[in-house]
Amino acid sequence: MNFNKQIGFLVLAAWLALASCAKKDAEISKTNDPVEARVDSLLALMTLEEKVGQLVQSTSRWELTGPVPAQENAQLLLEQIKKGEIGSMLNVTGANAVREAQKLAVENSRLGIPMVFGYDVIHGYKTMFPIPLGETASWEPELARASAAVAADEAAAAGISWTFAPMVDVSRDARWGRSMEGAGEDTYLGTVFAGARVHGFQGDNLASISTVAACAKHFAAYGFIGSGRDYNGVELSDYTLHNVVLPPFKACVDAGVATFMNSFNEIGGLPSTANENLQRTILKGEWGFDGFMVSDWGSIVEMIAHGVAATPSDAAKLAIEAGSDMDMEGNCYGTSLVKLVNDGKVDVKLIDDAVRRVLRVKFRLGLFDNPYLYCDSVREKERTLTPTNLALSRQIAKRSIVLLKNDKQILPLETKFKRVAVIGQLAADKDSPLGSWRAKAETLSAVSVLEGLRTAYAEKGVAVTYARGPEYTDSVNVFSKEVRINTTDRAGLPEAVALAKNSDAVVLVLGENCYQSGEGRSQVEIGLKGLQLELFEAVVKANPNVVLVLMNGRPLDLSAVVGKVPAIVEAWHLGSESGNAIADVLTGAYNPSGKLPMSFPRSVGQVPIYYNANNTGRPNPGDVFWSHYTDSPNTPLFPFGFGLSYTTFEYSDLSLSANKLTSDKPLTISVKVSNKGARDGEEVVQLYVRDLVGSIARPVKELKGFRKVAIKAGETKEVKFEISAKDLAFYTRAKKWETEAGDFTLWVGTNSTEGLTANFAY
Repeated sequence: MNFNKQIGFLVLAAWLALASCAKKDAEISKTNDPVEARVDSLLALMTLEEKVGQLVQSTSRWELTGPVPAQENAQLLLEQIKKGEIGSMLNVTGANAVREAQKLAVENSRLGIPMVFGYDVIHGYKTMFPIPLGETASWEPELARASAAVAADEAAAAGISWTFAPMVDVSRDARWGRSMEGAGEDTYLGTVFAGARVHGFQGDNLASISTVAACAKHFAAYGFIGSGRDYNGVELSDYTLHNVVLPPFKACVDAGVATFMNSFNEIGGLPSTANENLQRTILKGEWGFDGFMVSDWGSIVEMIAHGVAATPSDAAKLAIEAGSDMDMEGNCYGTSLVKLVNDGKVDVKLIDDAVRRVLRVKFRLGLFDNPYLYCDSVREKERTLTPTNLALSRQIAKRSIVLLKNDKQILPLETKFKRVAVIGQLAADKDSPLGSWRAKAETLSAVSVLEGLRTAYAEKGVAVTYARGPEYTDSVNVFSKEVRINTTDRAGLPEAVALAKNSDAVVLVLGENCYQSGEGRSQVEIGLKGLQLELFEAVVKANPNVVLVLMNGRPLDLSAVVGKVPAIVEAWHLGSESGNAIADVLTGAYNPSGKLPMSFPRSVGQVPIYYNANNTGRPNPGDVFWSHYTDSPNTPLFPFGFGLSYTTFEYSDLSLSANKLTSDKPLTISVKVSNKGARDGEEVVQLYVRDLVGSIARPVKELKGFRKVAIKAGETKEVKFEISAKDLAFYTRAKKWETEAGDFTLWVGTNSTEGLTANFAY
């Protein structure tokens, strides 16, 4: 054991003993926090260089279980870790690799401060669940909590202690590739799912071996980037910021989220990384957030490209003053902060505050009590890709599927069609269902639609045959994930048409390769690309019994196909068990219950399109001078909250407990929902409210509640909601959250465009 290592262990033992005393004191006085005592004790021992080191995050430069390469960047990182100048690493995965990296810090640095290891665990680690947008289509936040808990358990077993999720950006623009990573267009729905995902990742005890620290991102307004183009700027009012963008982030704070990540975008010319109002005034001030803020990858140094900083030192000063606590791969804090403090340009109190926040999270994770808590290679093998995890993936996947169209009840297929053709490259694709941001999922490990149907129909007297049709994507660059779409080679088209003609029904799978959505994958056109439309037209001409299954990471423009096919199933990128889940729905083993979390446009020219828009001064049809398009209806093709079932639900007997809401007593709303069909089913009953007159213009409707209810065939259930005065509060013209007196209309129904109505006052 070298001298530095001996000193580090002695110091570690000393302040752990001190912390133990603080813990005993805390048992006597609840006002004392043992974690804070430990943080303060350690901070007092740290040099400025060691403090700044805690604010630096670096990605792995070599395979940690192997020898360190001679490259300068790898050697530099090695020395920085040993000196305690790296507080966190990302992209180090696997229990053994994390253990080796942690050893470098704990057993070599002067104070032996452990690092925290982060990774993009977005919708699963090894076991993949539906992409977050698809999972939100379940309208079951408890499922999101369950999938996040499994993802956390698998990731923690592989050495990860921190995930860069959930993304809680409200997104109204399907052109934005990262729509797939969030909960869609609605603030209320996004708020509910944000809290559920934080609870799933973090559980009840952040120091548990099966939980990880969550990270609410991207703070803020990343989903409002101009033209849906990634990393672009944002222009929005204070009212939109507070009423639409911020509530899901506040829900994360209320759920105890450990960390935040700021966003790449600027708002009104000011990059979020340098936005003191967002990070210090609102987040750390008004909301009382005591965790830490990490920059997005390189977002601090990117302020030079934004044009608000001239040098990395300028960028570091702007970021630390604004409240960005940790620099992810920006190489600004590590190279500049010590000098900035020594030159009197940055107050050391800002450094101390940021370091306290980082250390606080590390203590809460239990890393100081056991730096190798997440480094058990045996547990890693036992906890990942288990049958239980895969069963949950299938359960969530099938509940996330949305039935968009079902003319003449062609679905479910059951066994009424004896020859079922499965057509399309995506139908046999075992990789795209894993989705973008697939963490450590094994390539080609998903169950394909073809496999799922063949398994479902095994020994049931139904022949399932397959034709690829024209190749959709001719290649994917494994490094850049660049998708090259085939637009010229029609080989395979005659075979697909012939199979369609000789089959009783066709399952045609079209949509997107998983790398067409995600970060950096914005698109100006969101229809079916390549030769997919040509294949569609040929198959539909050959066989009228076509079920179109969509595999995609964003809302698509389906205007070219919606009127030509009897059934459309929105199946997203559903994860490891995708094909089995889709087969469950197509064959009738499960009655679909999903609802859209984003509106599907009639044309990309409508985008951004969302249900809860303001009314405008000329909303009503008349002559040419009203708010409309001359070449398209204003309405979406499929609205927010839309989704069909294999049965029919009827709403009746809407009633309110009173016609006036008071501040001390909530309003109870009840409605009866009847299953009028022959199948058991589940309905998402949705409650919307409109504030008719406000100090600022209010949306035409806002989601205020929802319930997913199982109703047997022929059964009627009463569904109840409660609305309090707090539920009607918004960020008013007075620039504060309050509930204004006035008249309100409410709707209870099956989606954002249908429902029974009632009125009340406050």
